[in-house]
Amino acid sequence: MSPFPLVTLSGAPQARGRQYGAALKDRIARSAALYGGALEKYGISAAHKAALIAEYAQKIAAFDENYLKEMRGIAEGSGVALDDIVMINARTEVVALARAQSTKPVDDELDDGCTGAMLLPERSASGNLIHGQNWDWRAECAETGVVLRVRQDHGPDYLTFVEAGGLARSGLNAAGISITANYLECERDYTKLGIPLGLIRRKVLEQEHFALAAKAVATTPKSCSNNIMVASAAGFGIDFECAPDEAFPLYPEDGMIVHANHWVSPVALAKLRDTGIPHVPESFYRDWRVRKILQEQGRLLTRESLKKALFDDFLSPYAVCRPPRPADGGNLTATVAMIVMEPALGIMEIAPLPAINRQFTTYRLHGDGAAEPSAAAAAALEH
Repeated sequence: MSPFPLVTLSGAPQARGRQYGAALKDRIARSAALYGGALEKYGISAAHKAALIAEYAQKIAAFDENYLKEMRGIAEGSGVALDDIVMINARTEVVALARAQSTKPVDDELDDGCTGAMLLPERSASGNLIHGQNWDWRAECAETGVVLRVRQDHGPDYLTFVEAGGLARSGLNAAGISITANYLECERDYTKLGIPLGLIRRKVLEQEHFALAAKAVATTPKSCSNNIMVASAAGFGIDFECAPDEAFPLYPEDGMIVHANHWVSPVALAKLRDTGIPHVPESFYRDWRVRKILQEQGRLLTRESLKKALFDDFLSPYAVCRPPRPADGGNLTATVAMIVMEPALGIMEIAPLPAINRQFTTYRLHGDGAAEPSAAAAAALEH
């Protein structure tokens, strides 16, 4: 199983985008084809697709014009149309709106699972906060995932795992801030146009201070719900269950947070309706399983402890670690990547398709070295 490629980027936004596009042309083209194909499947005309994407381009430019400049650079470097780069960065929103507006019968509900977890320093053997997740999505994305190490002229450097052509997904920065996110759904979704989720995550990674990262998550208007877990290497983390227009905080309990894909906040459940359960019914036991396995390993835990919990195959294929399996609409779904971070060290470990591959690669924010096999994985290979 090939590791996700690492690219180091620097310079002004458009120049950085060109570097990105030139280095990862093939993967970016695959991302564009994947989501472009989804729109075609829903019978969306070229004019309708262009109108949807133009609306989001306007939203993106108003949110941060540098993001659109960077996307323009990615298009120039990769040879992929700018509209397609915008589509990749707003793929959750654009595909969902296209599905809702489709004139064709639609049975392709996307099984966007994900299980996230965070260990505060009091539960960590190293004394450092540990943060990670399983990203469950289309199995094809094992061939479109990339890792970007970005050297910023203004603001902290950051490391992010993202679909090729996107600006950010999961990651950490030089200020010790880390972020993961996963699917939630409620009846308020897609009633207004908000900022694409990937760009909110990017805004978090640009922050020097945790308070401003939390503000970006909790107050930026969204098109749809999302669960966003954000942490500081200083020793604190919080989970925001986000509706499009409101955020509900969940705090650590016994030094940890675990979250799957159903709403948990009592305040949220009193105000909205969880409409996502038909698509992720196993969510009810995934977070319980991860918490249980972590607690069984003792008081002080490591990155390996978190990996053990995220590898859980209880009631597979509807498990924490999902093997490739057909989704409701026939597409192949899987745990595409397991991501485990120790932000104080600037380390991110990632395994592609972990249900069938336990080979991790270590990506480092500090220095300019290449990605490398994780120590545990290297030892396993030797034996």
